[in-house]
Amino acid sequence: MTTDRWVTFSRRGAAEAVHLKGEIDLANAHDIGRAIVARITLAEAVLIDLTAVSFLDSAGVRLLDVIVGELDQRGKPIRLVVGERGPARMTLQLCAFRNDLFAADLDRAAAELGG
Repeated sequence: MTTDRWVTFSRRGAAEAVHLKGEIDLANAHDIGRAIVARITLAEAVLIDLTAVSFLDSAGVRLLDVIVGELDQRGKPIRLVVGERGPARMTLQLCAFRNDLFAADLDRAAAELGG
């Protein structure tokens, strides 16, 4: 499955930026996760932009939990850009996800990570 429909990548200073969009759910979370891991393996820092996500189910939350856990274990900084409101932010808050990783704005998040 091609993941270009849901995930794209860019650089923001020292950070690898992952831009997710559309619906992230059981049907695509595994493939999206593989694409992300392949791209961020050597990254010094990671930004995951969720502001264009219209739906995030438990498979998407689990995907983010695994990625955050792996990066934490390797000592790599990460921020989840969730905006001020929206579906991804709401879902992550309902799941009591680590809000210390939340950022409202991609530029500010990149600056926090040294970008």
